[in-house]
Amino acid sequence: MNNTPKANRLHIGIFGKRNAGKSSLINRLVNQDISIVSETAGTTTDPVEKTMEFLPLGPVVFIDTAGVDDAGALGEQRIEKTKKIFDRTDIAIIICDFNGWDDYETNLYKEFEKRNIPTLAVINKQDAGKITEEKLSFIKQFVKEPVLASVSKNRDVVYLLKKQLVEVCPEDFITPPSILGDLIKEKDTIVLVIPVDKEAPKGRLILPQVQVLRDILDNRCKAFVTQEAELKETIEELKEKPRLVITDSQAFAKVSEVVPEDIELTSFSILFARLKGNLQEFYNGAQKIDSLQDGDKVLICESCSHHQIEDDIARVKIPNLLKKKTGKQIEFVYHSGHDFPENLKDYALLIHCGACMTNRREVLSRIMKCKEANLSITNYGITIAHCLGILKRALEPFNIIDTAE
Repeated sequence: MNNTPKANRLHIGIFGKRNAGKSSLINRLVNQDISIVSETAGTTTDPVEKTMEFLPLGPVVFIDTAGVDDAGALGEQRIEKTKKIFDRTDIAIIICDFNGWDDYETNLYKEFEKRNIPTLAVINKQDAGKITEEKLSFIKQFVKEPVLASVSKNRDVVYLLKKQLVEVCPEDFITPPSILGDLIKEKDTIVLVIPVDKEAPKGRLILPQVQVLRDILDNRCKAFVTQEAELKETIEELKEKPRLVITDSQAFAKVSEVVPEDIELTSFSILFARLKGNLQEFYNGAQKIDSLQDGDKVLICESCSHHQIEDDIARVKIPNLLKKKTGKQIEFVYHSGHDFPENLKDYALLIHCGACMTNRREVLSRIMKCKEANLSITNYGITIAHCLGILKRALEPFNIIDTAE
């Protein structure tokens, strides 16, 4: 993998009224015509994304959104699509014209403030009319130093925004967190159990496996990769006891039988539950499994759409494990992609994938929405470990408070 996955990029959303200059701004930022620019309001109908290296920030995703002041039935659909971008925005840029900032922009800002999203402002179309000092002072109540520009004509807007983006960029993107850095030390031996099954892409490894392997190397540790059938032999051949064994969650049952109790064990999915979400919340959510009742609905969320196989983890393996664990007749509902259901109160439990294809802000936003709906949320790997009766062991490497005690 030579390109940074979209999930690991800084997501910068551009918001504003129709015809404020959002598409012109993103075209200027990426130096390409990726969004259609027109004097006709409402030209952008769906969010347009552009991934790029944006120095000095590095890998980013710019998102051009439709105006949230749209009208009519089609306009309402555009508005809903734009609002869903809020959930995965790391930095927001609000753009308006020289007439200034009114309730529309204020409400946008308050939404970003509520979500703790850093917000910048661009006052566009300064060639058509200059913003008054009174209006500028009003805007500075919300954002520190609005960029005054004619976006389609002024190249300086890119330089000015870069300076501000660096200032407000979340620390996680300046110094990205290590997946394993706090769990291992230099020269430790780590064993990765990577099944080559129907779900493994031909000739490649899946994204979490690649990223964990790279993180082990970055931490100057020794990595040994094997399949579950060769795991016992691998451990016996090692000159020193492994510090940690990390397995694909689907092989948890076999691997836990092979790995001695004095060697710590976890899974790729659990590591990503910590990296992308909140491991304590996911652990708490797994406790709901034991109280599921006949007729309860369980929502299984996948961040990406993928080809479903005969023994699919979400549609076959997890449902079978839950039915066996609970002995109940449970209804399973599936949801894929960035959109998130509004009817969360209809469900007894939400089980999320490892989220390797989405960013942390979106997962945290989903956790927040579940808490507001009083809905327990957990993740694939934690669910599998709980159903197999090995969750406590799988979480030993982490500082998790056992709320059941």
